[in-house]
Amino acid sequence: MAQFQDRVLRCVDCSADFVFSVGEQQFYLDKNFTNEPKRCKSCKAKRQNGDGGRSVRSNSEPRVEISAVCSQCGRQTTLPFRPTQGRPVFCKDCFQNQKAAGIAR
Repeated sequence: MAQFQDRVLRCVDCSADFVFSVGEQQFYLDKNFTNEPKRCKSCKAKRQNGDGGRSVRSNSEPRVEISAVCSQCGRQTTLPFRPTQGRPVFCKDCFQNQKAAGIAR
């Protein structure tokens, strides 16, 4: 069994030091994780809640909701994106059916 000691790591987002504890290291070993954590708990929580800056739109911009008609069943649906012209648009149910059939991309 591997012997661990608490280690101090630096967060890639805020540059704060944080402790990678013996218990966390054992957990990583048990789960076969090969990379050690890069973010402190605070930055990790922000990133998981959507505040991590990966989004193209800023928080001040409203989320896009476009009304469309499903190309397969004809029902009215809303989309969280602007559809590409010439491509079919599916409601959630039809999209799931297409995905299950291996047709949707």
